[in-house]
Amino acid sequence: MAKDAAGPDSPRPDTARPSRKGPPDTVYGAIDLGTNNCRMLLARKSPGGFRVIDAYSRIVRLGEGLLSSGRLSEPAMTRAIEALSVCADRVKRRNVTRLRAIATEACRAADNSDEFLERARAATGLELEIITAEEEARLAVQGSLDLLDPEMDAALVLDIGGGSTELCWVDLAEWRTRGGLKSGGRPPLRGWSTMPLGVVTLSDRFPEPSDPALRETWYQDMKACAAQHLRPPRGARRLRPVFNAGRAHLVGTSGTVTSVAGVHLNLERYVRDKVDGMWMSTAEAREACLRLAVQDRAGRARQGCIGDDRADLVLAGCAIYEAVMDAWPTERVRVGDRGLREGILLGLMRPRKRRGSRGRTRSRRGKAKS
Repeated sequence: MAKDAAGPDSPRPDTARPSRKGPPDTVYGAIDLGTNNCRMLLARKSPGGFRVIDAYSRIVRLGEGLLSSGRLSEPAMTRAIEALSVCADRVKRRNVTRLRAIATEACRAADNSDEFLERARAATGLELEIITAEEEARLAVQGSLDLLDPEMDAALVLDIGGGSTELCWVDLAEWRTRGGLKSGGRPPLRGWSTMPLGVVTLSDRFPEPSDPALRETWYQDMKACAAQHLRPPRGARRLRPVFNAGRAHLVGTSGTVTSVAGVHLNLERYVRDKVDGMWMSTAEAREACLRLAVQDRAGRARQGCIGDDRADLVLAGCAIYEAVMDAWPTERVRVGDRGLREGILLGLMRPRKRRGSRGRTRSRRGKAKS
């Protein structure tokens, strides 16, 4: 679907600046329940944006088996509710006064997501909102504003999730004329796109072969599948000359991109401060993907920035990552250990005027409730 458009957690540094002032002791909260992870950030406003006071992340694999059954499994729902219970306890302990909790592709796709949301609400008191793919893409951009290079003319923001992958094409040249990041405004998006493939769903489609001789073909098949699902909208295609001229860069905000960056840096364990905000050449990113692609699961698990939990998913993410780099070549990629939660927090701190159906509650299929 495409539309045209106008590792371990640690305290984040100040990020993109909210414009509206509020009580300094107000605690804001963001919970993101994805297909693979449940993540939470709690923060207070600071002069430069916000300061995280608590963070949580757990792999729950909510979308495990969803592709074949069309439903969230009982074990997956139990794991997710256990993680959400931890979030709810911390929200209460920190006296959070403004909270938004979202769910993404697994709940958009599952036939029993309404049942799951009610069970989660009864068990934890949290009201989860299933957001559309478009809003998911926009939140990824909002959480990554200070990663955009103001000297470039365009950027492609890539968020590889567990169940889907969102892409946003940003017009940096136009944003620059409006004052850029310092203006407090959001950059104009020339298009957004989502594909129903993430690290969980692509891994489910392509189980890893036991024969090492088949590994290269398996990886190339995943790349080809991802490439087939890349359908840029018309507005994004109008930016193609900017990319061809070398005036654009990639921004990657997912666990795949941060893990690949850690592999490139040869980190023995993931260190957020070394990864978040770093620049890599796309050639370096590809080389790190190749280093992972030639290893079996045990070898990937021994990588300090991969570990056992991500070893069977990271190559699906690498395949999507490389497919995007093939389709939209750039010389550099900016790595961000941030995304939807940061975008949620900034939205809570600087409420946005909404028009029409975008200001209404979304149903589980992404349609506005009347």
